[in-house]
Amino acid sequence: MAGKPSPIPVDQSIELFYDLKKPLIDDPSVYRRLVGQLMYLTITRPDITFDVNKLCQFAMNPQNIHLQVAYNVVHYLKGTIGLGLFYSEDSDLILKTYNDADWRSCLDTRRSTSGLCMFLGSALFSWKSKKQDVVSHSSAESEYKAI
Repeated sequence: MAGKPSPIPVDQSIELFYDLKKPLIDDPSVYRRLVGQLMYLTITRPDITFDVNKLCQFAMNPQNIHLQVAYNVVHYLKGTIGLGLFYSEDSDLILKTYNDADWRSCLDTRRSTSGLCMFLGSALFSWKSKKQDVVSHSSAESEYKAI
């Protein structure tokens, strides 16, 4: 899998969804293995968590575009080998949490995705990305549900 390193994991203008007119990939196990390995990497590389979460949603019937986006994440990892989590011993012990949501990001279900990260001092120790349970009628409602 040769390719140039990428400065971003996924181009945010790419919208992933099932296109019923396009064929599925011949061997879905290749896609599933790759996405499974990327899931494991999210333990130390939370910067790819959102994109890997999105790719996991297509594990049942992946198409070529989904596999190409997964390869783009690998190219990003290749270009950012020195990045990862760092836990400093002389950090303050103040708990900070941040959350956000994107409104109707899933084109198939029209549901929003919420994200949350928690810091103890400057060290990230927990994060989560989840598709919301119900469809939000506005971006404000989506943000409220994320809280």
